[in-house]
Amino acid sequence: IPRFPRRIALITSPTSAAVRDMLQVIGRRWCGTDIVIIPVAVQGEGAAQQIAAALRMVHSIPRVDVVITGRGGGSLEDLWAFNEEIVARAIHACRLPVISAVGHEIDVTVADLVADRRALTPSEAGELVVPHADEIRAELRGFQQHLVHALQSRAAHARSRLESLAARRCFLRPQERVHDLARR
Repeated sequence: IPRFPRRIALITSPTSAAVRDMLQVIGRRWCGTDIVIIPVAVQGEGAAQQIAAALRMVHSIPRVDVVITGRGGGSLEDLWAFNEEIVARAIHACRLPVISAVGHEIDVTVADLVADRRALTPSEAGELVVPHADEIRAELRGFQQHLVHALQSRAAHARSRLESLAARRCFLRPQERVHDLARR
C-alpha cells in the first residue's frame, strides 16, 4: 500500500454509510488525495459480477494507486457477494493493491483473505490508506531537527579543522620559511 496515494478508487455503493465514513476519515486525515468512486451493488443479485467487473476496469482509470472495496455490516446474506469466487479471483488478479473493507470487525469474507490488506471496517480502511497529516508534520519536524543538528555538527567540525590548519606555522608566519631558505 503506497504511503501517499495520489488517487484512491472506492468500489462500493455510492449511497452507503460506508462510503460516507471512508470519505470523512480520508478527508480528515489527509487532503492531498483524489478519490474516485466506482459505483456497484454490494448485495443482491449481480453484485458479485459488478464488483469483479469494477476490479477489472480500475486499471483503466489514470493514476489510481490503491483500491478499497467493501461495504458496511449486515447479515451473512448481505455480505455474500464478497464471498463469491468471481470477486476473489478479481481481487487476486488486480495489479493494484486492494484493501478489503467488508462489514464489521467480526465479519470475515473470502475477499478479506485474498486482498492485500484487510480492514476491520470501512472507517479503518480510510485510516489504513492515507497517513494522518499531524503524524507527517511531526515526522518532518523530527527530520528538520536531525538535519539542523547534523549541519551544526558538520559546521563545528569544519570550523575546528580550519582553525587547526590556520594554527600551523606555515600560515602563522608564511615568510619564515622563505627567510630560512634564503639563509641557507
